[in-house]
Amino acid sequence: MNIQVIASPDGTIIWTSGALPGKTHDLTAARLWGILRALERAGILTLADKGYQGAEGPIVTPYKGTNKPVSQKQANRAHARLRGPGERANAQLKNWRILRKLRRCPRKAGQLCKAIAVLQNYELSHG
Repeated sequence: MNIQVIASPDGTIIWTSGALPGKTHDLTAARLWGILRALERAGILTLADKGYQGAEGPIVTPYKGTNKPVSQKQANRAHARLRGPGERANAQLKNWRILRKLRRCPRKAGQLCKAIAVLQNYELSHG
């Protein structure tokens, strides 16, 4: 299943989408949920992975390809370092057993992710 997650620079989950089929490309999902338009309207610069290359608006993705110049390799390392806390938040969200063992309708997964995000953020702020 494909669930879009927006996290703050400190790794706090700000928003999760509903569930789409796993075959849905990340950029397609972001467009369907209106994420790109919302980020552009809000003027929020957003770091995303290579799955979002070609996205309009304030989306910054790493450079693709092999044999990149040193400057692009350095930019990709900095990009990954800044995205790290958000990626960890996403990984922690996926690590909840209830999502790994989900036997219900996948549409319920989006609601579960929203509830888990609240619990995860509470745990981070009070841990």
